Amino acid sequence: MKKSQLRANYKTLRKELSSKQVDVLSLKIANTVLKLPIWGYSFFHVFLTIDLLKEVLTDPILSILSGKDKHIVVSKSDFKTRTMSHVLLQDNTILKLNSWNIPEPENGIPISNEQIEVVFIPLVAFDVRGNRVGYGKGFYDKFLKNCSKDTLKIGLSFFEAETTIDGIEPHDIPLDYCITPDKIYKF
Repeated sequence: MKKSQLRANYKTLRKELSSKQVDVLSLKIANTVLKLPIWGYSFFHVFLTIDLLKEVLTDPILSILSGKDKHIVVSKSDFKTRTMSHVLLQDNTILKLNSWNIPEPENGIPISNEQIEVVFIPLVAFDVRGNRVGYGKGFYDKFLKNCSKDTLKIGLSFFEAETTIDGIEPHDIPLDYCITPDKIYKF
């Protein structure tokens, strides 16, 4: 199925989830993250949940990372260039919603793409080869392209993998893992 059709289908499926379902499924995903072989790394980039889009809630993952004394990195989006800058999330980091309702840091210590070792990636759908469908703006592809080749890319999804995604482009960067409430996909 084409990216545009998958994007529409999965956005509809997410809208149909109740708040309770989002909470329960997100917690299951966070608990599954604990089983990944990632705990020797230090710098973890985590997306901050867009509540209106019923994304996977990352607060439980943030709590796990904080409890393990990991460096948590969050991003700020530039919609003119479709790029992201990154800062270290600290107790005094002020988060505000931007015009797209994305929580973003107002301040913080800048972190380069090369420092980031693990990236948790928001997505709409993914397939059994690790290809993913996001929101179509290319922010994460640009970001991941500038990370180290060893940076682990981990998608988070309420739903299981599609067999295939039609229309994958050469600039589309695949996942290394995707975590669903019931399964770890390794690619």
